[in-house]
Amino acid sequence: MNDQTRPATVRVFIAVAPPDHAKEELARELRPAYGTHPRMRWNRVEDWHITLAFLGELPPETALLLRAPLAALAAGRRPMRLSLHGSGNFDDRVLWSGIDGDLDELHMLATDVRTAVRNCGITFAERPLRPHLTLARARRGDRSSTAEIAERLAGFTGLGWPAERLHLVGSNAGRSQGPIHYRDIESWAIGGSSTAAADL
Repeated sequence: MNDQTRPATVRVFIAVAPPDHAKEELARELRPAYGTHPRMRWNRVEDWHITLAFLGELPPETALLLRAPLAALAAGRRPMRLSLHGSGNFDDRVLWSGIDGDLDELHMLATDVRTAVRNCGITFAERPLRPHLTLARARRGDRSSTAEIAERLAGFTGLGWPAERLHLVGSNAGRSQGPIHYRDIESWAIGGSSTAAADL
């Protein structure tokens, strides 16, 4: 991307994500709903994540200030054991899967992530952490689909997995008419090293 097309800001959040096998397990449970509710705006399975802090639009150079403190934070932690469990909806429009497991550890990680962000001088809207994966959004006027699908998934309990990476993520939200896409700005093994993505 050259300087003429580089966006002035990027939408940024910090997250952990289930491994592929856990996503695939839930996707299999969702497969009937893909067929019965094709008008839902389904998130891409590869983009499923648990947001720890949503920072909104940031200049790319500001987002990169987070690399060092997040790397240090990840290196000082041990992987948490989590699982996907049940389902529900926000405001009859957003379908989600719940999270179970070491939730106290997850909340402590989110608290430390948010402290690191504030210590970098970055302001953001601090919302209470409600651990979940956003799966889909209903179209305006559809107030029944999310409840129907959530009821089908209410008894779902996935296999446990270790949350092994902390991700600094940028999205293209608001920049196109197509689906939202996410990509790592950088990620760090919890208790380990980093993996850098392409430049912002």
